[in-house]
Amino acid sequence: MRLLRSTDLALRVLMRLAVAGDTNPTTRDVAAAMDVPYTHAAKVVAELRHMDLLTARRGRGGGLSLTEKGRAASVGGLVRAFEGEGDVVDCDGAATTAPCPLRSDCRLRGALRRAQEAFYASLDPLTIADLTANPTGPLLLASRACADGPPAHRASHRSGPNTS
Repeated sequence: MRLLRSTDLALRVLMRLAVAGDTNPTTRDVAAAMDVPYTHAAKVVAELRHMDLLTARRGRGGGLSLTEKGRAASVGGLVRAFEGEGDVVDCDGAATTAPCPLRSDCRLRGALRRAQEAFYASLDPLTIADLTANPTGPLLLASRACADGPPAHRASHRSGPNTS
């Protein structure tokens, strides 16, 4: 199963905020650090804010911060919320011109549904706090994807090939 970009970004934003300490990065900081368009990051941040998983404050001293609910959020629940409860395959033809002729007698749909539920169930006990516990938390702080400001590889593209 492949996650939507917004699901991946939501998890990474929450993980980033879980290790932020006293800093409160802005949505622009997060978008730049994760090398995603600001508009995409802003939509994800708005959804996470609506879910009460983070707070966003404007102005001097503002920025994003993780709530206790966000720290304790189930990874399975987050993935379900962003991915939706739909089937892995479109047997009813919503995205195609006609429904699958096998849909009433096919065993694949049920098998894929059980696999999808097993996937979510394996993520349900994990929390954002679990994902950022040692040794991951310090690694997140050290990685370019979590640093405040644009990733280093962007600068190397502007100045020519990276020779290091």
